[in-house]
Amino acid sequence: METFIFGLKYWKRNIPGAIMIQIVSFIAIICDLAIPYLSAMFIDYIIQANEVTENAGGIFHFLLTGKYGEVQSSELFLNISLFFMAFLLTRIVLVYFKNVYLQHLGLNLETDLRVVTYKKLNELDSVTLAKYNSGELLQIINSDTIMFKEMFCRMIPNIADSIFVLVTTVLILSTENIRFIVIPIVLAPILAAALLRFRKLARKNFQEIRKCSSDMNLTVTENIEAVRIVRSFTNEELEKEKFDKSNKKFYDAHIEQIWLSSKFDVLFNVIKQVAYIGTIAIGAILVMRGHMLIGFISASASYVLKIMNHITQINNTLFQMTQQLVAGQKMYNFMNTKSAVPDDKESKLTSKKPNIEVKGEVLDIEGQRVLDNVSVSIPYGKKLGIVGPTGGGKSVFLKSLVRVQDITDGQILIDGHDIKEYSLTNLRNMYSYVFQDVFLFSNTIDSNIAYSDPDCNDVKVHEAAVTAQADNFIKKFPDGYQTIVGERGLGVSGGQKQRISIARALLKDSPVLILDDSTSALDVNTEKALLNDIRKKYPEKTLIITAHRLTSVVDCDEIIYLQDGKIVERGTFDELMAKDGLFAEVYNIQQAQSKTVVDFDALAEKIEESGVK
Repeated sequence: METFIFGLKYWKRNIPGAIMIQIVSFIAIICDLAIPYLSAMFIDYIIQANEVTENAGGIFHFLLTGKYGEVQSSELFLNISLFFMAFLLTRIVLVYFKNVYLQHLGLNLETDLRVVTYKKLNELDSVTLAKYNSGELLQIINSDTIMFKEMFCRMIPNIADSIFVLVTTVLILSTENIRFIVIPIVLAPILAAALLRFRKLARKNFQEIRKCSSDMNLTVTENIEAVRIVRSFTNEELEKEKFDKSNKKFYDAHIEQIWLSSKFDVLFNVIKQVAYIGTIAIGAILVMRGHMLIGFISASASYVLKIMNHITQINNTLFQMTQQLVAGQKMYNFMNTKSAVPDDKESKLTSKKPNIEVKGEVLDIEGQRVLDNVSVSIPYGKKLGIVGPTGGGKSVFLKSLVRVQDITDGQILIDGHDIKEYSLTNLRNMYSYVFQDVFLFSNTIDSNIAYSDPDCNDVKVHEAAVTAQADNFIKKFPDGYQTIVGERGLGVSGGQKQRISIARALLKDSPVLILDDSTSALDVNTEKALLNDIRKKYPEKTLIITAHRLTSVVDCDEIIYLQDGKIVERGTFDELMAKDGLFAEVYNIQQAQSKTVVDFDALAEKIEESGVK
């Protein structure tokens, strides 16, 4: 019920239109049910010259009063034909209008569901989202929204239509001859039992189909994202086998559904044909005894078949609704997932010159302590370097500043306020963040740099690219800033991606710039020029840099050395070198190694400048 109420919440704006369409559908059904009656009149009073009795023709008795023509006359034939065509055309037009308008209402619901699930996706933190694989998320936002909307725009109207047909048809048959209801009453329980058995088996199969679909989405998504790794390891055949396996399971699940449906369709059709033949038999007996005209036998058979068909339709619809409720339940659960990083959206707190204070920060992830009693003061304008071994907690510390992950204990303050008092939007607008894992959108270089301000002018984009040392290589592309980079930035090198992403952060022009090991793919000279330009152009901004290459942080006001989540050393570059501790040891090793390494990027630039071919 909670899932239905969840869907109704987004369907309610379409309810007035749905009610109107349901009335239109009932009118179309009445037209459809009138057609067998008119067909019976053709047989009884046009082909055969039966005597017109007081109740002849039922609701169409007025056609047999002589006003519209005598029995077996062309005039009567023409008038019955006109009524027949009028009902038929009216039904066709109304059904067309109903189907088009219901799909329109369904698309409204589908769009609304897709909007709210996508919005929820953006609201959830990365830790919470990690509980879902990408295939499942795609299934929820895309396939499940399509399936769930069908319950409201197609399934519920179908059930209402079927109930209306059953009630109306039973009334018609009861009025003519109560004996015709015997066959549906006898066969309906058998049909219902078969349908229930089918539903049970089909539901289980549907769950398998959905799982296979999610698995295949995941396989395809991973292959798209890992295309470079797959190519570099020449593992195309392995990935092809994985895809073929997922595809085969998906195929087998659908084949099982086809076989299941086919077997039960045979049973359903046998039951329906028994009902049809039984109706003809009863009608024949009644005709021979003079209780009924021949024409109404065909009409009665049509009505009995409609009863059986709509009993089947109700069951099939209920079965499909169970599938749609599964899809709806997935969306409902997703929409009610609580973010591990709650957001006070109403908070107006913000800061143009944030003074950051970290006090005794502790962060546990899945029972493992990744930050332990970290304290650091970052007044506005300070240049902070964070170094240490892989897994030391550098990136996690930066993510805690922008609440990608909330700390377990301690405090992070901005201008004396706990960062949880700020809305996530206001908090994150204080930072220009360049993540360690660079992502570029499948768009132009220009639009990637201008991501935070799509309407900005070309001058701002150019200035950001120049500061990020990206302008030179961008201008060498045939289309320059209008060059389309591939999905996830596959059209450019690692160093180029990093510089484009740094330019994107610079254009955002937030008071705090965070570089999370985002110059690792650059040569030493390019990195040095980039950091110098940033300091010159934005001397007042706070700069926080994490790096494995210690030369990246030598000019910082303070350097902290993180190891196993703890600050084991801190100070200026000169102070840390004087201590001759871990920082000095790593720095000296890196310096010794750099003397034996040829800087090919720098060499290539010198060769190009000298004009040597």
